[in-house]
Amino acid sequence: MSLLSNSSLRRWRRAAVVLLAGCLVAATGCGANEGEYNPPGANARIGSMLIRYAHIAEPPDGPWEVGDDAPVYVWLFNQGRTPDRLLGAETTVARSVDIVTADGGARGPVDVPVGKLVELNDDSPHLLLRGLREQLRGGDYAWVTLRFEQAGEVALQMHAQLPTYVDEDATEAPGLTSPSPGS
Repeated sequence: MSLLSNSSLRRWRRAAVVLLAGCLVAATGCGANEGEYNPPGANARIGSMLIRYAHIAEPPDGPWEVGDDAPVYVWLFNQGRTPDRLLGAETTVARSVDIVTADGGARGPVDVPVGKLVELNDDSPHLLLRGLREQLRGGDYAWVTLRFEQAGEVALQMHAQLPTYVDEDATEAPGLTSPSPGS
């Protein structure tokens, strides 16, 4: 005779499903605080590489202009069994995409060890769109292809982050600055 009856087993399964659903809601940030935090960027997966929050940095005080260099920030997480490396990137909206140090100096590929989050942001190595071929306003999108040694290539539609100085409620189009008072 079984230690658990069929009805007990079904109850345990239902409880496990409810518990799992609760964990997923908590892990994804859904629930009571929904809408309070909208992280920037595109997310993707290629092979065992997770790509999160991939976005073009916010323009400092107006749009990124033709000829400007615009930083690209991204988080990488390798779920595989072997290390990988971000070799580079490319896009049609800039002359080139370089991997640079925090101060903008040239740098080679970025190692992505197994099970470790690698954050490419303003105070660490990151990508830099060199010599923009077109203006990019906060809210615009550009396709950028990331190239990994093991995982391969993945194209992402990256968002040029909306500047913090933009008041979207005071303008008709998102990403455009509000007129200053008295103008």
